[in-house]
Amino acid sequence: MDHNKRHKRLRQLLSRLNKERKVQAQKVDILCNDLIAAQRTFIKNLSTINFAANFYETIIGTTELSNLLYTAGKLIKDEIPDANVAFFLRQQDGFQLHLLDNDQPTTLGQERLENCFTRELVENICNSNKICTPDNLLAMGLQSNPNQLNTVSLVTIPLGRMGPSPGFILIYRPSENELTNPELTNVAAIAPGLSKAVVSCQTAAHPAV
Repeated sequence: MDHNKRHKRLRQLLSRLNKERKVQAQKVDILCNDLIAAQRTFIKNLSTINFAANFYETIIGTTELSNLLYTAGKLIKDEIPDANVAFFLRQQDGFQLHLLDNDQPTTLGQERLENCFTRELVENICNSNKICTPDNLLAMGLQSNPNQLNTVSLVTIPLGRMGPSPGFILIYRPSENELTNPELTNVAAIAPGLSKAVVSCQTAAHPAV
């Protein structure tokens, strides 16, 4: 084999090795990215588990509804700094609204935000049984100026997972400090358990005759 042929084969071999090296490097990058993503997901899940465990440990044994919701509201506010928290509970003749006394309310026009929630709107939110944003609430009948709503970051989180919800949690704070997905994920994780605790307190307060 002459020199030119050997040189050509060597170039082909080096080219093939370089391609294989690039493929291996890409696989390593993908694997590393997957590991980093998995680690981040694990940390987020661990944060949610820790919050839920602390939440349930704190409310366990509470049998009076107002005490339960006050404690739950304080824990949620600790998890979501500077947020206002309100609980809307469905009733046969309307709904109950539970507020934390030390909250600094937001007003839309001349009306406190929580007072913009009519019976019909509460029913629509409970029937939807999903996390609702301002756009969802406007579509369901919230009577408010959209420009005023832009001043707050707010969501409603249902108490329950299957069928119509027995109530929901309203969480909001100024729009410059927008609510984050991790914060809302943690609260959504404890909502079903809180719903069961609410029902237990209601049953204890009004036992069947």
